[in-house]
Amino acid sequence: MISVRNEVLSDIDAREALLDAAMGEARFRKTSARLREGRLAAHGLSFVAENADGEMLGTVRLWDITAGPGRPALLLGPLAVDPARHSRGTGSLLMKAAIARAQELGHGSILLVGDAPYYERFGFSEERTQRLRLPGPYEANRFLALELQPHALAGAAGLIKATGVRVPEPAFAEAALRAAA
Repeated sequence: MISVRNEVLSDIDAREALLDAAMGEARFRKTSARLREGRLAAHGLSFVAENADGEMLGTVRLWDITAGPGRPALLLGPLAVDPARHSRGTGSLLMKAAIARAQELGHGSILLVGDAPYYERFGFSEERTQRLRLPGPYEANRFLALELQPHALAGAAGLIKATGVRVPEPAFAEAALRAAA
């Protein structure tokens, strides 16, 4: 049985290993990665899927952004599933959990860059991203959105920007101790 739960700090190493296995180094070169860089994921919107033994099978996070000036939104990604476990519904479970929680928390929309045939089943489409742009290269047909609240993206236009909380920088003394170790 597969369950989905909130990510916790002790999941980080397993999450990074899973992302490396599923996506490799290319994940760091994506435009969406630039928006996530140096930021914390949106509060309460990081999830892992695991089996009954507690083994991590998949992960997804959502990030705070603006969909044009003054229009809060979320950016989903990356969604990753252990390559040995593809096509078993893990990604779908993670997507449904992430969308449901974002809606419960009152968010208006979710944007992502991904495979349209996969994400359309969750309600994502290109329709509301036509007047939006990302700060770097991307394929327009893979830039998708889902409105969680009616008309949340009506009239949305402009550059997508990261708005999430920045990762706290360690104090100089902490950094020096780590460097010396």
